[in-house]
Amino acid sequence: MVISGENFGSTRNSSYVEIAGSRLTSSGYLDWSDSEIRVLLPANVQDGLVVVGTSSGRSEPGFFANTSGIPVASKTVPRTLLPAVRSVTPQKASIGQTITITGSNFGETRGESKVFFTASHEEDPTNPDDQFIEASIYDFDYESWTDTEIRVHVPDGAATGSIYVQTDKGSSQTQKLTVDTAAGVKGLSGKRTYVLQVNADITNAIATAGSTITLYIPRPPTSASQPKAELTDVNPDPLIKDDPYDIIQKKALVSTQTTTQRFSQTFVVTTYAITNNIKRENIPATYSDTTRLLYQKYTASDSCVPSDDSRIRSLMTSIVGSENSRYRRAVMIYNYMLSHYRIQEEVRTGNVSPLDMLTTYSGDAYDFTIVFTALCRAAGVPAIPVSGILVESGSTCRAHWWTELYFEGYGWFPADVAIGAGLKYNPFAPVSNPPSYYWGNLDSQHVAFSRGWTQIRSSEVGGKTVYRPRTYALQSIWEEASRGTTSYSSLWADPVIRGIY
Repeated sequence: MVISGENFGSTRNSSYVEIAGSRLTSSGYLDWSDSEIRVLLPANVQDGLVVVGTSSGRSEPGFFANTSGIPVASKTVPRTLLPAVRSVTPQKASIGQTITITGSNFGETRGESKVFFTASHEEDPTNPDDQFIEASIYDFDYESWTDTEIRVHVPDGAATGSIYVQTDKGSSQTQKLTVDTAAGVKGLSGKRTYVLQVNADITNAIATAGSTITLYIPRPPTSASQPKAELTDVNPDPLIKDDPYDIIQKKALVSTQTTTQRFSQTFVVTTYAITNNIKRENIPATYSDTTRLLYQKYTASDSCVPSDDSRIRSLMTSIVGSENSRYRRAVMIYNYMLSHYRIQEEVRTGNVSPLDMLTTYSGDAYDFTIVFTALCRAAGVPAIPVSGILVESGSTCRAHWWTELYFEGYGWFPADVAIGAGLKYNPFAPVSNPPSYYWGNLDSQHVAFSRGWTQIRSSEVGGKTVYRPRTYALQSIWEEASRGTTSYSSLWADPVIRGIY
């Protein structure tokens, strides 16, 4: 206890402190000065008045209360607030199939709540949390959510085991779910963890008072083969850091700024190698649920994938002919591209289009990925372009692009058509037959920074936006300056590897 006041005397001598009528013994005094007394409270001290006594008399009392004896409101953590799962229907389902979870206390809306499934990747015995993956927002797995019922698709990468619901009140008990593996089980092994740093510099700004610049820094997404992507360090503090697609930085600009402002982000990303165990004969020829949002979005044309272009549709028809099976259509398109187009090692620059390939019969990894993805979408196969980095031996990396195809009952199926076509690449372990291997298999050196096209809306009326083509993420806006910004310089560095585990 510290007692502050005045006229206590510079030394204690015969002075004393009295608490609840009892004087402290000599061993209880730690320090004594004219304005402050420090004492050690005895274990049996009770509530009461505190008085300081000196040769000049007794002080006015102060009140002391022992906190251990003060009644406090009990912490209410009623078990009834925890989510509770009563049933899961059906109890056996395939990847992508909708299951219904009934119970209570799920919340009227999902918010940040999640459904977790046993993961199919190899387990890390040192980390029990690695045993589960959550239903994916990127794949639109959540169909509906009420306080008593959840409808959710079995996510890519789920395995037979347990499921549970997690809300801000806690986690439910687990329920069993059997995952139907008739279409095959995607192998996920060879875990690697990367520490990646992304930097962007802003300098030489000329702007009016109140002007701002906003940076949209890509955040690595999660998936079955990339289950962990954590932001571990960011400087300066961002405007928004919990957006699922970007770290959003916003900075006010002064009238003239010559110093460099660095925006730095560090991510820890875990990846697994994918082994193709698909059972082609059990993949449905066509998709049973074409109303599912995943199917509709990833078979449609968008700003990145021109699948409705007449040249793409005409070429697709000439490749697949009368073939009805969506899986065999995708195989035919993959083989066609490997046999008809030549890969360019250097990434093309300038005002160029992936569709140039259709007349030049050559293109870079970006061109190969976008044209292949467009042809698959035109053929009715859900497909997404994936953008990220390719980690090579020597811990170097470069921007790279590949494709994932979605097959009912199996999930996402990778295809790196550029490496299959002969793009030079130094993996940690040699691959004897790249054209065959990179159809359905993927090493753990592919780190994604975006899956599909991210359309970002402008936040500034009359502002200026910057798009960065053919880089490690696919998004519509990277920088946005407000109207009062006359000029500035920006430098984006490609991701740098700070560690591999």
